[in-house]
Amino acid sequence: MDLNLQGKSALVSASSQGLGKAIAIQLVREGTNVMLMSRNEEKLQEVQQELQKIGTGRVMYNVCDVTNSKQITAAVAATVEAFGSLDILINNAGGPKLGTFEQLSDEDWQGAFELNLLSHIRLIRAALPYLKEKGGKIINIASSSVKEPIPGLLLSNTFRVGITGLTKTLASELAPYGILINTVAPGRIATDRVAVLDEMNAAKHGLSKDEMRANFERNIPLGRYGQPQEFANVVTFLVSDANTYMTGNSLLVDGGLVKGL
Repeated sequence: MDLNLQGKSALVSASSQGLGKAIAIQLVREGTNVMLMSRNEEKLQEVQQELQKIGTGRVMYNVCDVTNSKQITAAVAATVEAFGSLDILINNAGGPKLGTFEQLSDEDWQGAFELNLLSHIRLIRAALPYLKEKGGKIINIASSSVKEPIPGLLLSNTFRVGITGLTKTLASELAPYGILINTVAPGRIATDRVAVLDEMNAAKHGLSKDEMRANFERNIPLGRYGQPQEFANVVTFLVSDANTYMTGNSLLVDGGLVKGL
């Protein structure tokens, strides 16, 4: 199957590590020009050097805080200036603060809104004029909490669901321009974020980190955590020319963990 990603241009937010980095790696392997984006310039430089060795796609980076609207606008403009176009937008951000309802302040709620929902909205708004020129693909990365709430992750349970509503609505609004948009939700993928959650859960229950992970893996039908590259493979298909008719969907990459229909 020819994905026809050679020479296309993508902006991948939160791509200095984790799922964003894995997606950037796969796109570069397919010949896509990739603009990396995160707040940490040192990490961005390291990832740029790493990715330049693995594929034919050009790799550049832009330092950007996704809670800053001006920096978002500048990052999108820098992508178009560098590559001449924007074909693919990957919306990604770090996870919000953990906590239950009584533990979270107004500032916590506002911060999670700006990080995990408004950032997606702002990036789409900034990218839309360029995507409308010849059509394109948008991926909103969320969490399995869009299908099944996760204890202790109230902020994620709330704002990630908002992403699915955004995606479904924009699928209709953007279809006339040839723009396809989907939400992709990871289950327990072996990233730094999940490792931190495992450590916190382990401490809470008086277990070792390995014991905590084993407990989670027993609830996953495939019996293991997913790898970032497995998640990236799904995203890469969705943004490729192999996908011409899937839009407005919320897809889980979770090894069968979530039992909801």
